[in-house]
Amino acid sequence: MKTLKTSAIVLFLIIGQITFAQAKSYKETVTENPTAEEDLKVVGDYLDALINNNMDKAASFIADSYVGTGPDYQETETKAEHIAGWKEAHKSRKNEKNDYISQTFRVIDGDLKGDWVSVWGTYTFTENDVTVNLPYQYTAMVDNGKIVQSVIYYNRLAVSTAMGYELTAKQN
Repeated sequence: MKTLKTSAIVLFLIIGQITFAQAKSYKETVTENPTAEEDLKVVGDYLDALINNNMDKAASFIADSYVGTGPDYQETETKAEHIAGWKEAHKSRKNEKNDYISQTFRVIDGDLKGDWVSVWGTYTFTENDVTVNLPYQYTAMVDNGKIVQSVIYYNRLAVSTAMGYELTAKQN
């Protein structure tokens, strides 16, 4: 039994050392985005088009191969699904406003390699006479003037409760 515990500890330490040795520093992974101004403009113009219900213009900033993820784990959507979702939302929302700040960076290695714009904001709208303030975090990869990939995080439950819905457990 002692041998098994000792072997497990040694294996854990070896795996930990391998993992630590493979980690790269910030400067080895991320650098300044050389197309920062252009990429910030693409994402800013896209967000403005969304909020102003100019869906043709919004779609023009998205690549045909676009994949959006979030807010739920492994939830994805295509360009067509994304635009359709916003068109549906605009049918019932009014007084839309989007306050945000953004920054950009280039990932130089790995699966996320590319130029990214990160947005931290609050999207406000009125629906069914209820005003909702939705804090969010949105990060988009921009390539050749188009958003090719994005991920958004926000609290979907907070929106539902702000609109008067309640979460209840299933009754068995």
